[in-house]
Amino acid sequence: MSNAQKVAIVTGASQGIGAEIVNAFRAQGYAVVATARSIKQSDDENVVAIAGDIGERATAQRVVEAAIARFGRIDTLVNNAGIFIAKPFTQYTQEDYDAVLKVNLNGFFYITQLAIEQMEKNRSGHIVNITTSLVDHAISGVPSVLASLTKGGLNGATKSLAIEYAKSGIRANAVSPGVIKSPMHAPETHDALGALHPMGHMGEMSDIANAVLYLDNAPFVTGEILHVDGGQSAGH
Repeated sequence: MSNAQKVAIVTGASQGIGAEIVNAFRAQGYAVVATARSIKQSDDENVVAIAGDIGERATAQRVVEAAIARFGRIDTLVNNAGIFIAKPFTQYTQEDYDAVLKVNLNGFFYITQLAIEQMEKNRSGHIVNITTSLVDHAISGVPSVLASLTKGGLNGATKSLAIEYAKSGIRANAVSPGVIKSPMHAPETHDALGALHPMGHMGEMSDIANAVLYLDNAPFVTGEILHVDGGQSAGH
């Protein structure tokens, strides 16, 4: 690997938006360490797959160690892993609460700590958190308290990280999607979900990947929450 080749870590990378982000980085020539609970090794020598629960510090450690051992550096971390459970607030169980916090918050916390430790050595790096526009624009009929609790926290943490590490050459931004056509949404739901957006349709997974690439190539942008939501957060 050339020392000039950039290296990205992508969590929740086995399918959907995460897999799309991996492919987008590879198309730009990045090496990628991709992680998810269940992920297959790639035939691409510039993609390393690490299977494990990103909510566990041990998994985060293995991912970061793999990036350094194989590619020698970490330029970008995309915290894409997340789960969404839509239930009325009073119907959330302890298991629901624990599961969402483990993936959405622990899955951000451990690997971001470890990645920033490596980025500080080079005085360069970029954290991108994938959140949700439901934080800014709750929708009647789409109960989302646990999503807003956790992903809203990530929006706040994004700005805090941006300020804390600005003078260290490390940026932090977030991409805040609307409803995206991905494997988690059955095709028969697309029309109804599309109608939730002022633009009248759902987003594509490529819209999120392109937003991540834009932020990664925008060196004067940090602390930004980039809404990719068809106007959803702007109003109705």
